[in-house]
Amino acid sequence: MEANKKILLVEDDDALSAVYKSRLELEGFTVQEVNNGEKALDAAKTFKPDLILLDAMMPKISGFDVLDILRNTPETAGIRVIMLTALSQPKDKERAETLGVDDYLVKSQVVIGDVVERVKFHLGLNK
Repeated sequence: MEANKKILLVEDDDALSAVYKSRLELEGFTVQEVNNGEKALDAAKTFKPDLILLDAMMPKISGFDVLDILRNTPETAGIRVIMLTALSQPKDKERAETLGVDDYLVKSQVVIGDVVERVKFHLGLNK
């Protein structure tokens, strides 16, 4: 595997966050967890992740707003973003796509292995 890819995990459900963090670390990724949109925006600049796993429903700033700000900030515009959300409505997916999301996964429709596969795909690690 290439140099450790960095993943910023933005999830306000601590239990879920812990599960994803341990699995991603097991896969060889360096993971930083944050639990709200403000921290996500700070970490995107300081941690400089290769990919952000972004929850949509969060306190303070929603995932959609975080995505919008990331895409409109030159230093973070190129970071790959996978939204991992409970929102399964087509309009939510369309909104995320309009804002420039790389992938949109509905929590109830994927298992963690699927998420890891999408992460690897977007980082060009699928052999």
